[in-house]
Amino acid sequence: MLNTFPRWKYALLALSLMLGLVYALPNLYGEEVVVLLQRKADALQAADLQARIKENLHQAQLPYKKIQEQNDKVVISFFDAETQLKASSHLEQAFNATHQVSLNLQSLTPQWLQSIGANPMKLGLDLRGGVHFLMEVDVGSVINRRVESYYTDIRKELMNAKIYYTSLHKSPDLSNIMISFENSEVLDKGLSILRTAFAQAINFSAVSDTKEYTVRASLHEAVLREIRQTTVEQTATTLRNRINELGVAEALVQAQGLNRIIVELPGIQDTARAKDILGKTATLEFLLEDAHNSEALQNKRAPAGSKLFTFHGRPILLKNKVILTGDAISGATSGFDKDGRATVAIRLSGNSAETSLFRKTTMNNIGKNLGVVYIETKVVEKLVNKKTVKELQKTEKIISYATIQSELGNQFQITGLKSNEAKDLALLLRAGALPATVSIVEERIIGPSMGQENISLGLISAGIGLSLVCAFMMIYYHGFGLIANIALLANLVLLIALMSLIGATLTLPGIAGIVLTLGMAVDANVLIFERIREELRSNTAPQLSIYRGFECAFSTILDSNLTTLIAAIILFSIGSGPVKGFAVTLSLGILTSLFTAVTGSRAIINLVYGTKDTKKLSVGI
Repeated sequence: MLNTFPRWKYALLALSLMLGLVYALPNLYGEEVVVLLQRKADALQAADLQARIKENLHQAQLPYKKIQEQNDKVVISFFDAETQLKASSHLEQAFNATHQVSLNLQSLTPQWLQSIGANPMKLGLDLRGGVHFLMEVDVGSVINRRVESYYTDIRKELMNAKIYYTSLHKSPDLSNIMISFENSEVLDKGLSILRTAFAQAINFSAVSDTKEYTVRASLHEAVLREIRQTTVEQTATTLRNRINELGVAEALVQAQGLNRIIVELPGIQDTARAKDILGKTATLEFLLEDAHNSEALQNKRAPAGSKLFTFHGRPILLKNKVILTGDAISGATSGFDKDGRATVAIRLSGNSAETSLFRKTTMNNIGKNLGVVYIETKVVEKLVNKKTVKELQKTEKIISYATIQSELGNQFQITGLKSNEAKDLALLLRAGALPATVSIVEERIIGPSMGQENISLGLISAGIGLSLVCAFMMIYYHGFGLIANIALLANLVLLIALMSLIGATLTLPGIAGIVLTLGMAVDANVLIFERIREELRSNTAPQLSIYRGFECAFSTILDSNLTTLIAAIILFSIGSGPVKGFAVTLSLGILTSLFTAVTGSRAIINLVYGTKDTKKLSVGI
C-alpha cells in the first residue's frame, strides 16, 4: 500500500502556512518610542510648531528619527527610551502652556500589513511596560446617599401613620438618622411602625444617653456590605468599559479589599490621559432658558430657581429644572457635521420616563432655547496647611445653546465642543457614569526597557528549549526527527499568527505556555514515531508501519491534548491577568499542535515516502 494525500489537502496546508507567515510577520517589526504633543483645548494653533520643536530638541542635543503630524497631534519618534524620557521632560517645560506632552509606543508594521488586519501581538504589562493604578472608591458617599433616600421614606412613613416627631435630622457624619419624639408613648408607637416598615434594611434603637426621646436609625451591616460590594463592582465594570473605549488590550481591572480597585494598562506610558478618563465623572443636563428674567441677566446674578452661565462671552440664564440627564443616554458617538463642526450624536433609551418628559417638553416649547450643560466631577489634590488633601471639584459649563425647531426624539446631535472634547464626552457617555468618585492612591509606571529585558530573557529561554528539543529529535529520530522539527516550527508560526489575529495578549506566563505547547507537540510526534518503530520491529512493511503509526497513536494524542485543553479552559474561566494569558496561549497551542504534529508531519512523510515502495525508513535506531 502507498500513503498519499490528495492535492487539495496539500494546497490547504500550504495556504494555512502562507497565511500564518503573513500574520506572524508583523511581530518582527517591533515598535518605536514616541512623544506626543496634543494642543490643549484653550490654546491657539501654532503655525511654526514643528520648527520650534526641532529647535528645542537641537538645543538640548536630543537626536530624533522624525517629526510628523497625525490628526490633531504631533508625533516625534526617537531611537531609544532614554532619549524619549529626556525629550519628554524637556518639551513639557517648553510647551506646557499650550500643549499636553505624553509618552507612547508606535508600531512599525508596514501599512500594507495593517490594511489586511495583520498586527503584532499585544504584550502584557510585564513585557511591554505600562502603568499600574491603585484606585480608591468613595463608598461613603454612596452610603450617605442611601441614608438620604431613607430619610425621606422615614418621614413619609411617620406622616402616613400620623405619628408626630419633634425633630428628624441626620447625624454629623451622615451615617445615621436621629428621630426625636415628645414622649415615650409616641416613641414606642413610632418605633413599632418603623421596625415593621424597614425591617430588612434599617436597625432602629432607642438612644438612652439623651434627655429627649430619641431613636437612632442605622443601616444593617448586611445592607452596608451589599452597598460596598455593588459599588465596587459597578465601578470596576465602568472602568473596564472606559478602558475598552481607550483601546487598551487585556487591561487588568480587579477589586482589592473593601473599597479599592487595581487597574493595569499595558502599553500606556502616558498617565495623564488615562487618569483623566478613568477618574472623571461626566454627564449632561438639558435645561430650558429662563427668558423672563432680563433683570437677572443685566445684574449677572441668578435668581432662585435659575442658573447663570456664560456662553461665547454672553450671560445665559437657564431654569434650574432638569428635563433630561445623562442617565437616559444609551449611546453616544462623536463626528462632524456638514460644516465641519465637532458633534456628539446622542441616542436615548427607549421608553423611559425621562425620555418621555424630554419629548413632551421640547414639543411644548418649540421656538424657545434649550441649553446643554456639561457637568464634570473629579478628585483633585490641594495643599492645605502644608498637607495634601483630596477634595471633589465640580465644574459646570454650557456647551450648546440652540432654539428648539421641532420635537426632539430618541436621536439628536449636540454641537459646541472641540474635536477632542467631543471624543472624550462620547467615550464617557458610552461607558457610563461612575457610581462613586474614585481617587488614585498609588501610581506606578513600568518602563518599556524593563519590559524589553523580560522579552529578551523569555526569548532566550524559549530559544534554548526549542534548540535542545530539535537537536534531540534529529539525533534520536534522524530523518523523521527533521520532519518533526519542520512541523514544530510551523506550529510556532501558526500559534503566533493566531494570537496576533485574535488580539490575544502575550505575557511572561504566556511565553511559558508557548514553550509547554512546543514540548507537547513533540510528544505527539514521539508517540507516532515510537509506534512506527514497533511496527517495523514486527517486520511490518514500511508503508503499513507509517499508516498504523499515525492511526493507532492518534487516539492517545487526542486524549492527552483534550485533558490539557479542559484544564486550560478551567484556568481561563476562573483565573485573571497572567493566569488567563497562560491559559489562552496553552489552548491555542494545543489546537495548532494537533494540526501540525499530526496532519502536517504526516503530509511531509507521505510526500517523502508515500509515493514509492521504500524498504527502509529513517526513523532512528
